[in-house]
Amino acid sequence: MGRSIFRKESFFHLLPSPFSIAVLLTLFTFLMAFFYQGAYNWQGVESTAFFWEKGFWELLKFTMQMALVLILGHALAMTPFINKITSKIATYGDTTSKAAFIVGFCSIGLSFINWGLCLITGALLARKVGENASLKKLPINYPLVAAAGYAGMMTWHGGLSGSAPLTVTQSGHFLEPIIGLIEVQHTIFSLQNILLSTALLLLVPLFLYWIGNQVEPTKIPPLAASNTPKHQQAQGAEKLDYSRWFSLLFGILMVCISLLKAKNQYQHQQPLITLDSINFLFFGMGILLHKNFDSFLRAIGEGVKGASGIIVQFPLYAGIMGIIKYSGLGVGISEFFIAISSKDTLNYFTFISAGILNILVPSGGGQWAIQGEILVKAAQDLQVSVPSSIMALSYGDQLTNMLQPFWALPLLGITKLKGREIYKFSSWLFLLGFVIFSLYILIISS
Repeated sequence: MGRSIFRKESFFHLLPSPFSIAVLLTLFTFLMAFFYQGAYNWQGVESTAFFWEKGFWELLKFTMQMALVLILGHALAMTPFINKITSKIATYGDTTSKAAFIVGFCSIGLSFINWGLCLITGALLARKVGENASLKKLPINYPLVAAAGYAGMMTWHGGLSGSAPLTVTQSGHFLEPIIGLIEVQHTIFSLQNILLSTALLLLVPLFLYWIGNQVEPTKIPPLAASNTPKHQQAQGAEKLDYSRWFSLLFGILMVCISLLKAKNQYQHQQPLITLDSINFLFFGMGILLHKNFDSFLRAIGEGVKGASGIIVQFPLYAGIMGIIKYSGLGVGISEFFIAISSKDTLNYFTFISAGILNILVPSGGGQWAIQGEILVKAAQDLQVSVPSSIMALSYGDQLTNMLQPFWALPLLGITKLKGREIYKFSSWLFLLGFVIFSLYILIISS
């Protein structure tokens, strides 16, 4: 029976492209906000449209950051040194089960360090497994391996880059007058979260291994990137593009600056790993490990091809966030679940509402800004531990990433797959995660 579940076609093969999904979510959110505001006239339509347009431009910096994560990560993976490491790891994944386990374990393990690192590394490992299987003609289910590379996005918010638990540690955060500062030993490093994270690190890869025994091999799309040297005679200053020493010195300079910045951040007790620090380091390492600037730029050109989805879709989701935030719809959803909560169920309904909001607002920081104040006041009124409520929101926010195509865009660009090819498996990861998180919140953390 288990084999038939994964072998038969699911409704996911009927899904449109991630771009069309983003458009449909935009229209759905628009209608929800329109009716929520209660102004059933042209003024209501106009105000909601303006909310969308206002939010549309609010993630431009983040869009560029994510595009660079993909492009620079791809260029770094094409360097001989990194290629050798990932190729070695990929050789151990010579069956679907083993590949899914290894990639899933690495993705989840890295997610506890940093979500951006987990996302790009998981995608690159999945791609390398596909390249290895294609080269050696190994029969594997490539979409399952790619879904394993995405698995860390259902665990990241309980790790060191978790937006909500890190925000409340910083002096001046918007809820400091109400809750003060909450140190990470009460959230990320609490015994309960460590036990939950350990369980996820073991159970999810084992589940992926089991699925790997149930599925059939698939055709692997063309993955090999062309980065062969140009055979042309460089003249004059153009020789700098092909100079190994010139690129080496510049790469070393960037890496040294990155390390000095990390030292400075550590001394001032600031986050060591951010999107900016990852991109700066990837930029320097890419130049350092490529033969010359020409090789680096051709690798960048290959990576740009996969970044188009990020560039055009992230503004759509920013627009959705604008509607949710400025119309008050996000607050309304949170208030509904809190209104039906008791001391025993507040954290669970927080988990559920955070999961729903993440479908529409796939941003941990943005979601905390919308739900945070309402959640904290409810926790205090019901005498529920504020740190536990913060983590419940974090778990709900991360879990529905397995259903939301927003964060999968970099992975899809790197692996050359379509969204519907990995949703079939990520949806099962969602169900497993839902059971694990539900049992944890209702039984262990209550």
